[in-house]
Amino acid sequence: METEENTPTQSPFEWIGGEARVKALVERFYDLMDLEPAYRELRAAHGSDLASARDKLFWFLCGWLGGPSYYTDQFGHPRLKMRHMPFSIGILERDQWLACMDQAMGETGVPDDLRERLRGSFFQTADWMRNRGG
Repeated sequence: METEENTPTQSPFEWIGGEARVKALVERFYDLMDLEPAYRELRAAHGSDLASARDKLFWFLCGWLGGPSYYTDQFGHPRLKMRHMPFSIGILERDQWLACMDQAMGETGVPDDLRERLRGSFFQTADWMRNRGG
C-alpha cells in the first residue's frame, strides 16, 4: 500500500488512506471474526448477521479517525457504552476484539506507527466498554 508520509496536519483518516482503506479494514476485521476460531466468543456476541455491524463500524471509524461523520449524521452521538450494554463484554471479548482488529490492521497494511497509535486508543475504548468482570 502506498501512503504519504504522515505529517502533523494529517488526520488519522488521511494517514490510513481514506474511506477505501477504512472500508478494507472493517471488512477484514469482520471476515477474520467469521473465519478465525480464536475469535469465537467475539463472533457469537454479534448474532447471526454481521451486515449492520459492518456498516456501523465503518461509519463510526470514518468519523472517529477524522473523516466524514456518517455515524453521527445518522444516529447522533455514538454513546458507545450505552449502545453496547445489551452485549456481555468481559476481558475475553475485549481481548478478542483487540486481537482481531490488530490482525486486520496488519493484514490491510495500516502503517506501523499509526497501527501502534490506534492500538492504544482501541484498548482504552474497548476496556471502557467492559460491562462484566471476567
